Amino acid sequence: MSVKFEDRPLDKVREETIDQLVMNYGHGELSSEAFERRLDAAMDATEHSQLAKLVEDLELKPDTSYDSMKEKQFSPQYGEGRAQPTENVVSILSSNERTGVWTVPREITVYDFLGSVELDFTDAVFQHPDVTIKVVGMLSSLEIYVPEEIMISTNVFNILGSTENKAPSMGNLKQVPHIRIEGFHVLGSVEVKVKRTIKEKFVAFANSLKETFNSKNFY
Repeated sequence: MSVKFEDRPLDKVREETIDQLVMNYGHGELSSEAFERRLDAAMDATEHSQLAKLVEDLELKPDTSYDSMKEKQFSPQYGEGRAQPTENVVSILSSNERTGVWTVPREITVYDFLGSVELDFTDAVFQHPDVTIKVVGMLSSLEIYVPEEIMISTNVFNILGSTENKAPSMGNLKQVPHIRIEGFHVLGSVEVKVKRTIKEKFVAFANSLKETFNSKNFY
C-alpha cells in the first residue's frame, strides 16, 4: 500500500517535481520563461498541492537515463590525482588561492597573517570522503566556496573575529564529501559560501539536457 501523496516528505516531492520540470524543459515541452517561473515556485512551495499543480499538465517523467545524467552533474567529482595527503597554504602580507579544477588533499592547513586566502571547491576533484581544513590566522580573511551538495561543519575559535557559514548543506546524494573547518583566528574572518546556487545548477543542467536532446534529434 503506497503512502498518501500529502503524507510524503515535502522535500522528496519537491525534488521529484523539479526533476519533472527539467525533463520536460529538456525535451522542449516548456519555454525557458515557464521553466524558470515554475522552478522558482517549486523551490518556494510549502505545500504538496502547490507542487502538484506545477507538473499536472506535463506528461514526461524522468527515466534511468535522466537519473544517470543528474547524478553525474550533481555529485562531487571523485578521482585520482597527484596531490599529497596534506598541503600547506601560506599567505603573509599577500593573497593565495586554490580555484578551478584541482585535486583536494585529505588535510589542508592555512597559515594566514595580514593576508587573504581563497579556497574554491566548486570544480575541485575529491580523493577522500573526509577533508579537514585547519586554520591559523591573524588580521586576515579566509573565503571558502563549496558546492551545495556536500556537508560542512565548522569549529573555529575566534578572538575579535567571526566565522560565517552561508552554505546550506544539501548532501543528500551518495558519497558526498564532508569538509571540516577547525582552528583559530585572531582579528580575522572565515566565511563559507556557495559560488553557484542549486537553482543555477539546475538551470545549467536543464540547458545541457536540452542541448543533448536537440543534437540527437538533429542527427
